[in-house]
Order: sequence, then structure tokens, then C-alpha cells
Amino acid sequence: MDLNSILSQLENGNEEEIETLLHQYNGENNGTFTFDPKEEDIRSRLCQGLLSVLGRQIGPRCQSTCLETLRILSRDKRVLGPVGTREGMLVLAGLARLRGAEEGGDSLQKEAQTEEEERVVVEALKCLCNVVYNSAAAQQVGADVQLARGLCARLHAARAGRHEVGLFSLRLLFLLSALRPDVRGGLRRELRAVGLLTEVLEHTLDVRWVGPYEAAPPDPQAQPIPTEDNERAMEALKALFNLTLSDSSDEDGDHQLRLITAIMRHVLMLKTQTEDKTEEAHSHAINLLSNLPVSCLDVLINVPVQGGQEEYHGKNMEAVQVLLDFMEKRIDKGANFKEGLTPVLSLLTEGSRHHREIRRYIKKQVLPPLKEVKVRPEIGSTVRNKLVRLMTHVDMGVKQSAAEFLFVLCKESVDNLLKYTGYGNAAGLLVARGLLAGGRGETQYSEDEDSDTEEYKSAKPYINPITGHVEEPMPNPIEEMTEEQKEYEAQKLVNMFDKLSRQELIRPMGVRKDGTLAPLEEALHQAAPDSCSSDSD
Repeated sequence: MDLNSILSQLENGNEEEIETLLHQYNGENNGTFTFDPKEEDIRSRLCQGLLSVLGRQIGPRCQSTCLETLRILSRDKRVLGPVGTREGMLVLAGLARLRGAEEGGDSLQKEAQTEEEERVVVEALKCLCNVVYNSAAAQQVGADVQLARGLCARLHAARAGRHEVGLFSLRLLFLLSALRPDVRGGLRRELRAVGLLTEVLEHTLDVRWVGPYEAAPPDPQAQPIPTEDNERAMEALKALFNLTLSDSSDEDGDHQLRLITAIMRHVLMLKTQTEDKTEEAHSHAINLLSNLPVSCLDVLINVPVQGGQEEYHGKNMEAVQVLLDFMEKRIDKGANFKEGLTPVLSLLTEGSRHHREIRRYIKKQVLPPLKEVKVRPEIGSTVRNKLVRLMTHVDMGVKQSAAEFLFVLCKESVDNLLKYTGYGNAAGLLVARGLLAGGRGETQYSEDEDSDTEEYKSAKPYINPITGHVEEPMPNPIEEMTEEQKEYEAQKLVNMFDKLSRQELIRPMGVRKDGTLAPLEEALHQAAPDSCSSDSD
């Protein structure tokens, strides 16, 4: 469709002609996300023309059609110059019925009354989302005109508002808080948005409190949470994640953060319309829990339980089991471990490090007493096997997260870790921790000891400590060699190592007294007795 003709109509046409032409353009380009670079200038002028039309007194139908066109054009960050200005952003904010404090009066204009008026508000919010996401200038203007204040006022006033208005208001709040650290700080300190978003979640998820930090469990017979409620809850969770990125325990208070933890437990126990949406909800809950002080995680288990878990001092482990199931599901996907798996691994690691009951429960599920010792620890389909395989993953972050998790489950005991993983799989962690010589990490754990199975005790003398399993007897390759042949092969091997060392292709290393690696000469020098300390006659 000829953009020049549209631009001409915007400048000279009446409201009906403009609406008709733009409606046709929108129908043709609704699914367009890539644009012709040669038409950048005309599209930029088209954005300016649309803002001029929107600044006039026109009907809501024409407004929403113009905004839909602007939304399509705003997918291209290279043409947003006219929209990212103060004037352009104020036009969109006005149509979204948001008003910053700098204009005086209330931060929220009168809400839409008709469906047509509501459609204008929704389209304006969608435009603002695109423009703020794609334009740094628009982000700055959004901060200057205090869009966040208007959004918070809307969320305060419209608890039972219409779905799309609430959804895109929350999404715009998420974008502003993600892209502008100064807006994030103002939301947390001045606008008290952490408490506001917590209330939004309580209302959206229909949380009913039966104790200080205990929500009534979802009815197993109840329908899954409606799709619209779930969408708004996800946007609120994402915005809350941004606001809790920095240490806000002093600003928000222990009560507020423990309240959020209780709501996250409620989210973990909920079911949505599809399995994928449930997994997405759990992922957002896990990300948010990872931002909260680890001392708050006891809220996840301080819920009454009906028998069967006396060994955990009556703590309810249902939420912890959901986290374990989520972790295994993400491992089984086999992709995107960094974003998809490491957050839940880190959460479970810190929970286990600081809460004894959580660690004992997870240890029983992940590292039960060893019985099968004839198979390498990384081979198999158990959770332990899957985690041990990750200890040698190519991604350093994934490798460290998996190793640290297992190390904490073993109470940071090198001997216990090697029992379950083998020295070869654990070498990376031991090098990083300076524990190649054995010992323990720095965290103090309870004195209760794990008992070995009879199968493990009987097989222990025959387990290869490097591979972590009992190997089948191998034929001795030098058994039929003469002494001269053995000496020749040994000298040949020494010469090969010497050549590689001189060419600096390898570097012989040793272990210092503190358990860290060092060049062999330095390690041997440390190990040698101090000759100056002995007296000689």
C-alpha cells in the first residue's frame, strides 16, 4: 500500500477517509514485523502525521485506528524519533488516560466508560509498550513525565478493572522498571509499588489467608486459574522481580517480603489452563524467590501437614517437591540451561544451605543411600545421574551451579561428594574451592551423619575414586613384557611428557598445602621441609 497516499490523507483528509485508509493498511500489515529500510523516512513522517491527527478532537473509532497503525509502525525502532519526544509521549499518555504528577492534579484521568473508549486506552498502552521498549529517548521521557506514577494510580484504583487495561498497564510498568534503574528506585521507595503489586497478586490469584503467612490451599476439584487472571499475574510477577533485584529488605520490611514468599508458595501450588503456562508461572515464582532473603524461605515449609513427614519436624515439603520436579523437567529439556535451570538450582542450593529440613528432604530425593556402585555416577536416568552429567557441562555457570548444589547436599564434605560423583566429575569444583586435598567448605552444618548401605560398604574398597564406580578387572598391558621393554616404555613416556612440557603444551601441576593448584616446582618447594630450621654441627 502506498504510504505517500496515507500521509496525504492524514494531512488533508477528513476523519472518515483517514479511518478507512488506515483500516485497510492495518489489515494488510497486522502481522508485519520487518520493514523496508528504504521507506524509513516516509514511515517516520507517517508517525508524526498520526500524532498530529491524534492531537485533534476526533472520535474514539478514528483514535483507536490511528493508534493501531502507530503500534504497527512502532515495531521498527528506527522510525520512532517523532514518537519518543515529550510531545509524542504526552499524546499517548493522555490517550492511555495516564497523567504524570508534573501536570498537577490526580495521576489518573477518568477511566474509559464505553468499549470504544476502552479500546483507545488499550491501543495507547500497547503503543507505549512498543515505544518504551524500542526507544531510549522514550524511556527517558517516560521517566521525566512520571508515567510510573500514573500506572500505579491506575493499579490502585482499578482492582476490578477490565483485563486488557490492567494487563498492558502492568506490562508497561514492567518495561519501565526493567529499562530504567531510576524509575525502579522511585517505584520501590516513593510509590511503594512492591506492596501495590503484592496486593494486585493477592486480588488476581484470589488468595485467601488462613494464617499470618499461610494461604488457603487450592481446591483440588476447582477449575484451573482463568487465562486472563494468569496473564495479569505473570506481568505482576515480572515487575516485582525487577523491584526486588537489589537488596530491599530494609525498605520493604521483613513482613512484606515474607508475604511475597507466601504468595509464591501459593503460585507453586496452582494449576493453570495448560502445562506450559503452569511451568511459566512456576518459573516466574522461582525467579522472584531467588531475589528474596534466604531467611524468608522457611515460609515455604511452615505450613501444617497431615502426617507422614515427622522426620522433617512437621515441615510441609510440597512446595520443595514442586521445585524439584521443575528442576528435573528443565534438565530433561536439554536446552537453555543458563536461563531455565540455573535459577532453580541456585534457589534450592541456598535453601538447602540455610534450612536443615529443606536440605535433608532434597538429599533424600536426589542423593539417596548408594546401592548401585557398578555403574558410573553420570550414567543413568535418576536425578543424581542427570546432575552429575551437568558437572562437566560446557557452560561454566551451569557446571558450577550443579556442582555447588550437590556439594551443599553433601554438607560441603569433599569425601561425601566424591562418594556420589567420583573425583573426575568433581575436580572443577574442588579446584575452584581450593579443596583438592580434601576437607570441608566454610558453612557449618548439623552433626547428623548419613549411614552407608551394606552394598556400598562391601564394595567401597574396590571403587575407583576417579570414576566413582567399581570397574571390571582390566588386562594388565605390561604383564608379558620383559624388564627391558618396561624400562624402554617408561623412558619413552618420560620423554614425551618432557617434550610437551618444554613446548608449553602442558604444565605439570601439584597441590599446595591449602588445597589449590600450583606449578609442580612451587608445590614441591612448599612440601619440602624447611632446611633453615634444622641445626647442624
